[in-house]
Amino acid sequence: MHSEIADLLLEIESELRRLALWSQKPVTTAQLMSTEPFCIDTMTFPEWVQFVFITRLNVIVEQGGELPNVSGIAPMAEEYFRGTSINAEAFIAAIQKFDQLVGCC
Repeated sequence: MHSEIADLLLEIESELRRLALWSQKPVTTAQLMSTEPFCIDTMTFPEWVQFVFITRLNVIVEQGGELPNVSGIAPMAEEYFRGTSINAEAFIAAIQKFDQLVGCC
């Protein structure tokens, strides 16, 4: 399953880049210290995906660590893009695949 997760992380990154939402500027240590879900008080959702979600999961995959056994990120992605003109269907679909994959076993 780790290789499937690695592939999905690349797909999610690719979609963020395609949407021009991939940041070249890193977030600050203070932003990462948030205790709110999705660091909602210090980052945008795409920043959280890039700097928290992808980063942490890449470490787990590289180390062969234990993957989460539940995920519910897709509703947050849907909510973030609701009412915008951004066509994020492929991005949301990739996040939904992640949610389904980790919740399947």
